[in-house]
Amino acid sequence: MAKIFKKLAFLVAIVTAATSFLTACSDKSTSSSESSSKSSSEVQGAAMKDYAVGKTFKATKPLTFTSMYNDASWYAYKKDWLLWSEITKRTNVSLDLTIVPMSDYNQKRSLLISSGDAPLIIPKTYPGQETPYVASGAILPISDYVKYMPNFLDKVKKWNLQPEIDNLRQADGKYYLLPGLHEEVWPDYTLAIRTDIFEKNNIAVPKTWDEFEAALKKLKEAYPDITPFSDRWSTSGNGGALGALLNYAAPTFGTVGGFGTQNYVTYNEDKEKFEFAGATKEYKEMLTYFNKLIKEGLMDKESLSQSDDQAKEKFVTGKSFVISTNAQELEVMRTAMDQNLGKGNYSIAKIAVPGGPNGQVMSGSRLENGIVINAKAKDDPNFIALLQFVDWLWYSDEGEELAKWGVEGTTYKKENGKYTLMPDVNYLGLNPAGTKDLRVDYGFGTGTFAYGGTTELLQSTMSEEEIKFQNEMAKKKALPVAPPYPMEAMDQEQATLLVTPLVDTVRENTAKFILGSRSLSEWDKYVDELNAKGMDKYIDMINKAHEDYEKKMKK
Repeated sequence: MAKIFKKLAFLVAIVTAATSFLTACSDKSTSSSESSSKSSSEVQGAAMKDYAVGKTFKATKPLTFTSMYNDASWYAYKKDWLLWSEITKRTNVSLDLTIVPMSDYNQKRSLLISSGDAPLIIPKTYPGQETPYVASGAILPISDYVKYMPNFLDKVKKWNLQPEIDNLRQADGKYYLLPGLHEEVWPDYTLAIRTDIFEKNNIAVPKTWDEFEAALKKLKEAYPDITPFSDRWSTSGNGGALGALLNYAAPTFGTVGGFGTQNYVTYNEDKEKFEFAGATKEYKEMLTYFNKLIKEGLMDKESLSQSDDQAKEKFVTGKSFVISTNAQELEVMRTAMDQNLGKGNYSIAKIAVPGGPNGQVMSGSRLENGIVINAKAKDDPNFIALLQFVDWLWYSDEGEELAKWGVEGTTYKKENGKYTLMPDVNYLGLNPAGTKDLRVDYGFGTGTFAYGGTTELLQSTMSEEEIKFQNEMAKKKALPVAPPYPMEAMDQEQATLLVTPLVDTVRENTAKFILGSRSLSEWDKYVDELNAKGMDKYIDMINKAHEDYEKKMKK
């Protein structure tokens, strides 16, 4: 995750007019520009003439492409990783990387794109984060060129992902982001609890947020000197304070929040209208709940300001019993707890996200963070080779397997379709006896290249514990994806100017309301502040854009 988008990212100048949305989008499946057909005369530079699904991409001469790299401290970049040499060995492509710490990634990406200095390949971009760069012409309308990406098109077709892809379209009918593709919805973020402490005190694993509050009260009674819940991901990430917690909790309250929430807009199915989530009673109810945990001493006030490392330190040393996590971070914490508490002296686990007023639900898209391409790439004599390379590494079965598992015979072996780590390699606790880490020592299985793929591939690196969590989450009702509302260029410019102060206001006051530095009795005043910043006008524009889209699609 990276720091909150700076206003610069929202204020990219609008300099191009929108083209006909109807012409580009009237086909609900795949437009003609996205056809996988191509003539040999179109293939240029070092591209393969016979590249197709099932074929390894290999440039006809050595190439180097520039790319951003999102560097996570827990598997910090190494130039001698096997990942880099294996990519080059298979594809004849070397990557010239702009390495950016995770905490600065969004801001750095914004500055590089806006200044015209961005690398050609810009990964780790979530759906919606590309919009500020569209009208300036700084990034490529990739939908015009996916005809050169057979693996991408194949998965979109096989997994019926076109409706979700269409949600990425801008007002000109084109989309500018190549998202990571999942076969099915894959939840990951949730609460981790000290199961040994819960069991010791006869506290059941909570299945609802009310039960969660009751469990925290019992923990507080048993350990009065400890604040049982101390959370993280407040100082790093595009989503404001408690970015992960509000992201996975919000759907259960009937709203949105946290990581990935770009504009706080939700679709009301009953009213068939969009609403500004940050001003709804559902959003207030969510903030009221977590404010109550703070007031009752069940949740650490520092959850809204402490670094991730500070929050983890409390959990791994027994100074708290609950924290937000994902599968990778669960294993990171186990390693630290082995050192601090000793193996066998604790147990922790991910729990299914508790249900809330909106029921036992989960929200999620099969589209993952993905890639935008610098518009300058189309002028590169090896442009098609670049597209083929991206298609192979991020979307082919072989490329996804390489990114996730590494090199067969070196990091893993595969028998009867089952992956097994080599005896000396560990990954997320799958082989604790391994002295080398698949991510730290080899560069595989990290968050830049290893997203997406079949459910079988996804679950191949999961422990039985994680698969159990996935199965529990799969029992929940999956909420529908909101319909699209692409805007014309001039409207998008105005909407961008409106949404920036609205988002800033919501994020600032979300933290204040939860912390209690602003009383929830001032909610109506807060909503008036949003109205004064153009909330109603913004939502009216979104609803009109959606209505126009629906009319065009029906013609």
